[in-house]
Amino acid sequence: MNDIFDVIIVGAGPAGSASALFCARLGLNVCLIEKAKFPRDKICGDAISGKSMTVLKDLNLLNEAKNLPSAMIESITFGNHDHDTVTIPLLGDKRQGLPPGLVIRRMIFDEFLFSHAKKEVNRVLEGFEVHDLLFDGKRVVGVKAVNKDDGSSLSLRANLVFGADGFNSVVARKTGLFDRDPEHWVVALRQYYRNVKGLKGQIELHYIDEVQPGYLWLFPADGNAANVGIGMLYKSLKKRKVDLKKAMTKALQSDFFKERFSSAEPLENPVGWNLPVGSKHRKNFGNGFLLLGDAAGLIDPFTGEGIGNALYSAKIAARVAKEANSVRNFSADFLAKYDRELWNSLGSELKVSAKLQRIGRIRILLNLVIKKAAHSQHAREIISGMMANQIPKTKFADPLFYVKLFLS
Repeated sequence: MNDIFDVIIVGAGPAGSASALFCARLGLNVCLIEKAKFPRDKICGDAISGKSMTVLKDLNLLNEAKNLPSAMIESITFGNHDHDTVTIPLLGDKRQGLPPGLVIRRMIFDEFLFSHAKKEVNRVLEGFEVHDLLFDGKRVVGVKAVNKDDGSSLSLRANLVFGADGFNSVVARKTGLFDRDPEHWVVALRQYYRNVKGLKGQIELHYIDEVQPGYLWLFPADGNAANVGIGMLYKSLKKRKVDLKKAMTKALQSDFFKERFSSAEPLENPVGWNLPVGSKHRKNFGNGFLLLGDAAGLIDPFTGEGIGNALYSAKIAARVAKEANSVRNFSADFLAKYDRELWNSLGSELKVSAKLQRIGRIRILLNLVIKKAAHSQHAREIISGMMANQIPKTKFADPLFYVKLFLS
């Protein structure tokens, strides 16, 4: 294994597998390393947004992805602290063959992407955990990994290393970029259930007192399953000493939800994970490396959705890797174009979502917006248009928007 790869990709989740596919199709020599063995679970809300499906179409994988076990999503329901609810239709793009949304369990979705990446990249190491990086001076030039089956170790060299290894990224840690800022970090729990009532083509976000600022979600999954979870800003969770398991149990046993869960059966114990959200622009590049997806802190701070932004980072990283290999320039100065392109694509949306997250902490305002939308077709159409990018989302962050909304 003395090859020097064009790119070594650490982590084979959506960002890693998608970037491997994009790199391979650009003619790059790629090694993809994953510490787990597929199929493997990944704690997540499992929502595949329209943004995700746009990238899947770019990879020529959309039609196949739509045939995976899934739940079709046609609307989103918001609920406030007073349990007023409003349901907003999600608009797909029929001309492009893009449905409004899907929920695909990560056990299925990640293996789907990985199985395609395996066919196209030069080398795949499954069950190998990267524990350190190789450096030439200040530049990353490879990785050190351990075979989790027999404990043997190996070193691999590359012109570029992609850290697509999640919120606890080894690549971010070893390059000094790991940043667990409690103001920009969410903690969440997920629990699969069977027989939850009332899930018919919609995902639900309920902003409840137990996890303010945060929300409880109910997403349909394939078969008769549901992805149920709860999340909260880490700083507030610590300050209020909230136990998320107790908070979720209390919410599901409340008068508002208990009938819907009266016949429900949990399919697992609650499992937790961390979400570094994009309300903060973290550094995501350096000499010889790039950070992708959750490792770069690209999760939407308002919705918690991360797969779409991870896939976008994969596409941009592959393009920059091709350019870097073409001109043999792997310096931080050159790779900074990845950060510029990434934030030109996602930055304005993440900034708006960060403002919406802050607005969501104001209970009275959140209650008023949802209550107004529940009783006003015009208000629902405005919100639907913004969610479909037909109306600029920046209006959401304009205080005058709410004045106009209440007067409409």
